[in-house]
Amino acid sequence: MAEDNDSSQEKTEEPSARKLEKAREDGQIPRSRDLTTTFILLAGALGLYVFGFFISSRIVALTNRNLTLSRAEVFDTNAMIIHLASSFYEGLLAIAPFLGVLLIASIVGPIALGGWMLSAKAMAPKFNRMNPLAGLKRMFSVKALVELAKSIGKVAVVMAVAIVALMIWQQDMMQLAALETNVAIVESLLISGFTTIAMAAVTILIAAIDVPFQIWDHSKKLKMSRQELKDEHKDTEGKPEVKGRIRQLQREIAQRRMMSQVPDADVVITNPTHFAVALKYDPATMATPVLLAKGGDQVAFRIREIAKNNKIDIVESPVLARAIFHSSEVDEEIPAGLYMAVAQVLAYVFGLRNYRRGKGEKPAFPRDLNVPRDMRYD
Repeated sequence: MAEDNDSSQEKTEEPSARKLEKAREDGQIPRSRDLTTTFILLAGALGLYVFGFFISSRIVALTNRNLTLSRAEVFDTNAMIIHLASSFYEGLLAIAPFLGVLLIASIVGPIALGGWMLSAKAMAPKFNRMNPLAGLKRMFSVKALVELAKSIGKVAVVMAVAIVALMIWQQDMMQLAALETNVAIVESLLISGFTTIAMAAVTILIAAIDVPFQIWDHSKKLKMSRQELKDEHKDTEGKPEVKGRIRQLQREIAQRRMMSQVPDADVVITNPTHFAVALKYDPATMATPVLLAKGGDQVAFRIREIAKNNKIDIVESPVLARAIFHSSEVDEEIPAGLYMAVAQVLAYVFGLRNYRRGKGEKPAFPRDLNVPRDMRYD
């Protein structure tokens, strides 16, 4: 039994939808730093390639302007301040498209895996992480060592690619000094762009390995034991005793509502003791009679008691009472097969009311009610 219990606690089951939803609410979603780095590097390389000429031309123009100041401008303090502000503004405009591309990449990169998430719990301060001992334990844990090894490996690969790229472009870089300033700036940007593209291409391979790993690691952390699944199912669906109590309360509420409608009935038909049904019929608003209440034994006794207290006519017809009880639901119209029998009873009740008012003779209760054989219940 102990072995079975231990095995049941092993986290071998995939996380449920509720567990994944709760983890997301707590800010636990798969993230890949390498994927974000790849997005930013690729965006940077693309930005240099697309906006390289625009940036270089602006920088050249700005450089020429800053190197061709007049003597009066140099010795005028106010003019130099204005010139500095103007140069800063023009320089910012020159690199603004490139910075915009990097901004978009820095937003898209993190949400590419796991989607957009804004969790108050994730942003809340976690004071337990301020414990120096716990911090040292995390720093020297196996996971920290693995992450360190991964980082060193990634840096080494990227540096190797960067060195190879620089060796390929070595001759071109050496010739930059012999070129005109305008041409040298453009060439240097192109070399930087292609070198960055080469390094970014390597990070694509790293991200392609890291993304599946992060998804697998996230799923592994959220795995559940069979007992956890059972407990979650109980919490979600409700414990049997709680559900039973809820159903009992619902029945009691429905019964109280049903009993409150009995005073509005026109007639109560009884078995005479085992069943009781209360019917109402208003020719002006109803097409057919409606069942207001029904019950057996104690409920039937309560219906008869309420009918007596409210001076509602009670008639005995075991066959009709059982037929209505078994074939009709509360607040619904009676079946078409019972129209004739109920009409006979209602005619008797309405005639009895007129007799009590001094109108007409006392009617006789119909003994032979027209109840179909397929609606007779023993």
